[in-house]
Amino acid sequence: MIDGITNAGDLPVLERLMQFSARRQTLISGNIANISTPGYRPVDVSVEGFQNQLASAIDARRERGGDGPLGAASSSTVELTPGGMTLHPQPSGDQLLFHDGNDRDLERIMQDLVGNFLTYRTASELIRNRFDMLETAIRERV
Repeated sequence: MIDGITNAGDLPVLERLMQFSARRQTLISGNIANISTPGYRPVDVSVEGFQNQLASAIDARRERGGDGPLGAASSSTVELTPGGMTLHPQPSGDQLLFHDGNDRDLERIMQDLVGNFLTYRTASELIRNRFDMLETAIRERV
């Protein structure tokens, strides 16, 4: 019974989106923390790649009837497990190295930070709204 509620609608998609955003936030924070470290190369994962991966899983789920677990396949940068995911980041940047061997671009990193935060916050708000609707239905009040 509870499995049908937690795997219904868009909840599995939002859960994967939050997992991705949370793990990517760690990568971006590491890039910011090492912005002045000589020889440090910022790392990131492809957001577009994850979006394509998620879109394929959503399409496959629709073909199965639209409900149930989200059976997403892993890629070279995003490894999906039943309870979470692991990111395998690659060096990012424009390959323009400073004299200390660092490839820093604070503006781009801060844009990534804000965009990722907004994605996480939007997904968490949508999940909260879904659970608020479930709570209202369970209490039988409007």
